[in-house]
Amino acid sequence: MRPCRLAASEIMTIIVLFHLSHYRSFKDYYHECVIKYLLPYFPELLSYNRFVELKSTVTPVLAVYMRHKAGVQTGLYYIDSTTLKVCHNQHIYRHKVFNKIAARGKSSLGWFFGFSVSQMYMRRY
Repeated sequence: MRPCRLAASEIMTIIVLFHLSHYRSFKDYYHECVIKYLLPYFPELLSYNRFVELKSTVTPVLAVYMRHKAGVQTGLYYIDSTTLKVCHNQHIYRHKVFNKIAARGKSSLGWFFGFSVSQMYMRRY
């Protein structure tokens, strides 16, 4: 493997900044943000293809760092409650697939029958 001109910390910084951005794809983020606006901060910037090849080399280190910074695990977690609707409200009584685990709920958009993502996470712990 060729030696890399970017330090591992620089690669991790770009990856973290992507997750903090509004971009949905890394390719758009790299071309529209990193190359245009962050080039002065990363003078040895690589091509997009080469950067993607090197992302996998820092992923384990980044995962360990994020795990270290996560804090104390208490078993109580607050999560945005996105709804996963199982069926239309009119069909609740006929629905049989998730009969024992789906439930009625209310979100900011109204009543629904199904799951709330926060319900699913809280059931795990």
